[in-house]
Amino acid sequence: MNSSNFWDFPYTSQRMPLLAANVVSTSQPLASSAGLQMFARGGNAVDAALATAITLTVVEPCMNGIGGDAFAILWDGQQMHGLNASGRAPRRWTTEHFSKYQAMPPRGWDSVTVPGTVSAWRALSERFGKLPFEDLFEPALRYARDGYLVSPTVHRQWQAQVEELSQQPGYAQSFAPKGRAPLPGEHFICPGQAHTLELIARSKGEAFYRGELAKAIADHARATGGLMDEQDLAAHQCDWVDPISVNYRDLTLHEIGPSGQGIGALMALGMLEHLDLSGAGLDTALSHHLQIEAMKLAFADLQEYVADPDWMKAVSAQDLLHPDYLERRARLIDPNRASAPRFGQPHSGGTVYLTAADQNGMMISFIQSNFKGFGSGVVVPNTGIALQNRGWGFTLKKNHPNQVGPNKRPFHTIIPGFLTRQGQPLMSFGVMGGSMQAQGHLQVCARIADHGQNPQAVSDAPRWRVMDDNHGVAVEWNFNDQAVQGLVDRGHPLKVSPRFDTDFGCAQLAMKTEGGYIAASDHRKDGYPVGL
Repeated sequence: MNSSNFWDFPYTSQRMPLLAANVVSTSQPLASSAGLQMFARGGNAVDAALATAITLTVVEPCMNGIGGDAFAILWDGQQMHGLNASGRAPRRWTTEHFSKYQAMPPRGWDSVTVPGTVSAWRALSERFGKLPFEDLFEPALRYARDGYLVSPTVHRQWQAQVEELSQQPGYAQSFAPKGRAPLPGEHFICPGQAHTLELIARSKGEAFYRGELAKAIADHARATGGLMDEQDLAAHQCDWVDPISVNYRDLTLHEIGPSGQGIGALMALGMLEHLDLSGAGLDTALSHHLQIEAMKLAFADLQEYVADPDWMKAVSAQDLLHPDYLERRARLIDPNRASAPRFGQPHSGGTVYLTAADQNGMMISFIQSNFKGFGSGVVVPNTGIALQNRGWGFTLKKNHPNQVGPNKRPFHTIIPGFLTRQGQPLMSFGVMGGSMQAQGHLQVCARIADHGQNPQAVSDAPRWRVMDDNHGVAVEWNFNDQAVQGLVDRGHPLKVSPRFDTDFGCAQLAMKTEGGYIAASDHRKDGYPVGL
């Protein structure tokens, strides 16, 4: 905030950030208002975040749900905590069961791992919340019982999935009863969702893992070809973990460790620490090129080594983040030429994101997701529970640390981010969107550390994305022409995406400032920050 250009807003959205003592920022206004209601009742940042998250499962079901996973990084006012609420594979997910496939299936029961989101709600509320657990469900229950009006953005994302998912058991009846997504402005109620949320609220989640809802999930699996049962659901537990981090300039970026992709953002920043990104200039081809090349090198290592940490025997997270290794990887970056990166050899030894912060210094970075939109497409009848497809994150490659197996967590894409400066909290943030997330975290950090931009400008800035082949690059429609040409000249296979392309993620950010926070919300979706 000492940068001379901190209060500049140079990009096309021209949105203004919110400044307030208590803030919540997410991708859907109805959900943001749920968080604000908790602040008005005297709740803290965790209460606001959870009410927002619960409401998002109702009003933005095409991007997250009750049957997904969640992660959080929280600053309690004194110290940092991490929560991994991702689920594991059912115990009958043997390599023999998956031998009939050439690749992990993206949809259907054989992509459904045990959902962890409900366990995250309970764990965060019990440890850090102020309000009763049931109170957090009231805004969501209003929308679940009475319905809500679907926004144009949600309709667009919803409709894009209907054709593919309509054959999955239970989907059409719950989320496409008219053979299509609800239209913009159309009133929608998902059958059974209110009853599901009531059961979760009253039982503090027990109904989902050991009661009526667990039985409904297991019965649906038995009737339609799934292997998940009551024992798998009852065995689930979320874990409090220490976030991993890397220093970059005067900042420290904190992420949840493997099996998540957050380590990829840390690795790329660790490489860029050895390059002059500030000297490369703001929004120049060279600046983007250096970041893209670092990200590609990190992705090559992610694909080779990152898995459930209990299975990362040859190469650990610490090995991948070792400063000497990252310096060696940085030397592979040619400032004038795009590379075809390979994984290195370290020494061994579409998701919804939201953030909330309160006047007492509590800040939470929270993300939950079913993975690819509605997830597996499997929906438990009369419950509104759309089940995630996180199992798609496994590989069938023999002896790979991320090879599919029973009771194992798959490679995970959703990651909450948190920045500190000199050990003190600076910003809770995230950029949702599959493999865009680590790339978004990198771009956010570089813009703050190297160019001193404010959270709204950071969010508004046009983004690049390394494609899933780890070679091609897409850029947003408003990338400047000189940067586009400079990337092409360096050999990047480049695609300029059309306006309103959803592949570049959606950011929500809350930066600490004197007396409160500067909160920003991405113009690429419906959301905005609210405060009290």
